[in-house]
Amino acid sequence: MEHASHCPLDCPDACSLRVEVVDDRVVAVDGTEINPLTEGYICGKVRRLPEHLYGEDRLLYPAVRRSGAPKGDASRDAFERVSWDEALDRIARSLVAVADEHGSESILPFYYGGSNGLLTQDTSDVRFFRRLGASNLARTVCAVPSGLAAGGLYGKMPGVAFADYPDAELIIVWGCNPGATGIHALPWLRRAQDVGAKVVVVDPRRNRLARTANIHIAPWPGTDLPVALSMIDWLFRNERADLEFLAAHATGVVELRERAARWPTERAADVAGLRPEQIENLARLYADAQPAIIRCGWGLERNRNGCSAVASVLALPAVAGKFGVRGGGYTMSNSRAFDLRAEKAAAEPPTAARTINMNRLGQVLLEESSPRVNALFVYNCNPVATMPDQQRVIAGLQREDLFTVVFDQVHTDTARYADILLPATCFVEHSELSSGYGAMVLQHSGPVATAAGEARSNTDVFHELCQRMGLAREGDPGTAAEMVEAILSSNGGAASNGLAGKLDRDLIAYPTSGYAPIQFKDVVPLTDDEKVHLVPADLDAAAANGLYGYRDDPGTEEYPLALISPATRHTVSSTFGQLRKRQVPLQINPVDALARSLEDGDVVRVFNDLGEMRCYVDVTENVRPGVVMHPKGMWSHNTLTGTSSNSLTPSSYTDIGDGACFNDARVQVERG
Repeated sequence: MEHASHCPLDCPDACSLRVEVVDDRVVAVDGTEINPLTEGYICGKVRRLPEHLYGEDRLLYPAVRRSGAPKGDASRDAFERVSWDEALDRIARSLVAVADEHGSESILPFYYGGSNGLLTQDTSDVRFFRRLGASNLARTVCAVPSGLAAGGLYGKMPGVAFADYPDAELIIVWGCNPGATGIHALPWLRRAQDVGAKVVVVDPRRNRLARTANIHIAPWPGTDLPVALSMIDWLFRNERADLEFLAAHATGVVELRERAARWPTERAADVAGLRPEQIENLARLYADAQPAIIRCGWGLERNRNGCSAVASVLALPAVAGKFGVRGGGYTMSNSRAFDLRAEKAAAEPPTAARTINMNRLGQVLLEESSPRVNALFVYNCNPVATMPDQQRVIAGLQREDLFTVVFDQVHTDTARYADILLPATCFVEHSELSSGYGAMVLQHSGPVATAAGEARSNTDVFHELCQRMGLAREGDPGTAAEMVEAILSSNGGAASNGLAGKLDRDLIAYPTSGYAPIQFKDVVPLTDDEKVHLVPADLDAAAANGLYGYRDDPGTEEYPLALISPATRHTVSSTFGQLRKRQVPLQINPVDALARSLEDGDVVRVFNDLGEMRCYVDVTENVRPGVVMHPKGMWSHNTLTGTSSNSLTPSSYTDIGDGACFNDARVQVERG
């Protein structure tokens, strides 16, 4: 039997799905056209969903660590099955004991984007931890610097829909790789090229799209900011800035112009490892094209200049006057197309408890003492595979005095360090509501298959913990249906505003601006004055060097190579990583390989002061000289040492927003 569903995983496309179920088990998954962007096909990752649901790594029952089994033991014999009642009772007793002895702030919930579903996160889980008095978590490992930039300049105005890309003469894809994430942009980019559009890719490596693009520009990692500012400077210097548009629709014009003037093309090119004419030609091409789109991704935020870099790229369409026509403007996150607040369903306001930044988990577990974290509750996240400074994360998780719960669908690398394991349902096994941040859609679907084993949903488990620990209150939304109603009510009024009915009838709803709005016609900046704030005061004050202030490269003579860790077509961050069994090589340019006497297939040691990774090497011109690449989200079985690129990644912060600086890893590579 076939059922309609949708994918809430961390991807812009928000695919609508056709799920084939036999004997209450999912046997196949494909796309439908309920979400027009899906166009009836899906990525290879989600096609493997049956393997994820019923593979050997699926967690089926609650389990506790056996007495004497060391934390980090990868064998399943390290855990013994228990009932849900026993597991939840142990959790409740342990959390009470930790709070009584060390204070409630010694409890840390740890979660991120294992699912972007609105029911799976920030609902009953937030209610539970806030009422418990636990520490708050700053979830800034991804998208926060970009979100602050987009919010500061435009209030997160919805962007150009992919379906409008064929109307553009020029499309600049900057720091984004739709071949790995958001694959449904690719056909629209190809259609645009077929009708004459030029596609430019700005990325340190020659990814799948770059190999078919008209132009590929490969700046040194962390230098997107001077490149974009140099383009802005060129526009002003050559009288190609749209001064009329800026006068009517923007603030901070003078300040931006002055800051961009510090980056003439020669200086920017020198810092970025480019030729000056590459920047000048791109600026001229962008000025001449009408309409023109910039597809800004999240790759350029993953360094010390992240927020300013995104802001500078997003400022370009305002300076060049690219708005007001179909196929003109920018695309980034469309998360504000539906202004839904999942926390509405939490029915609990934020607390004054301390806030801990997730990017420094290892440091916090080993060094924080006021109070020390003595209980860790991990869900919707696999921190061993996804957090910076991996070696210290592992060392912190190995603490015998740290009580750790891991609530997940599969036996992750992090699960090896748990005291208690809880099996979670997957999105086809529970009700889910989610809005796309690429496709401007809202979708709701119920469970289409029986949960494997004794897996339970996040909604149910955290609601149950509230009840067991005496934290429940009359009127708390407890069921999935009540959660949906509470969330939809946050969209400017009662749930009866039409969204609920549309979702029940059509399984999908669109924002009032439509599926493909024109920027500055159908939608305007969501700032207070509906203008573009080119130098937002709050962002400017937040950065030590001010907004658009460049911070120098962290490389040294000892560690000269820039290690980048982009997404791949095999995993969604680390989700589905258990299915990718093979070793994953490090990519290195032939110039750098020759200097180290390396050939394809050699074993190499990649190292810096934080740690090391041993793996095979792939010599390829797909990365520029001086840059090496090992993808993000890799599990311990993907390298020879069981460590990933995150063992080499600093826990330093971006300029604004305290984001992670994965691409600031500087390393040496030698035959290993």
